[in-house]
Amino acid sequence: MAELDELRFPIGRFSAPASTMAGVRGAHIQTLRQLPAKLRAAAAGLSDAQLDTPYREDGWTLRQVVHHVADSHANAYIRFKLALTEDWPTIKPYDEGAWAALPDSRWLPVDGSLQLIEALHGRWVALLEAMTEEEFQRGYNHPELGRQNLAKALALYDWHSRHHTAHLTSLRARQGW
Repeated sequence: MAELDELRFPIGRFSAPASTMAGVRGAHIQTLRQLPAKLRAAAAGLSDAQLDTPYREDGWTLRQVVHHVADSHANAYIRFKLALTEDWPTIKPYDEGAWAALPDSRWLPVDGSLQLIEALHGRWVALLEAMTEEEFQRGYNHPELGRQNLAKALALYDWHSRHHTAHLTSLRARQGW
């Protein structure tokens, strides 16, 4: 079980930071700034057969992971904008597994999602860098997770970026790719 957990969570499970101060947030923003290049490097040179390899038994393929990051971060960006323009809006969760099973996630080349992540993160980082302390305390209501302020959501997407990049890099290391 421990080995499966290590494959599923190669950098560990998400743990909310003790502090959401500006210095800590700066590191989270830097992770989001670097994700497009790091994810592209993690996927670089992989064949279709390699992209169609699950990162763990019963896990998503590397292709699905890349497409998932694009889907997830697009949703996150919209959630941030909703939280900044509405008073604690209730957001709509989505079934990540069902999205990953759709044909575009299973078969499309990853380059389109990598381009989307690059453009999206350019906008998202610019927004984050312009936000005030008060704006980071705004948030949204998640029907399953409750109230989420944007400082905590930022920490989550820092982790999410590193988590899924590690799915690619750890499988590559295990397989010698």
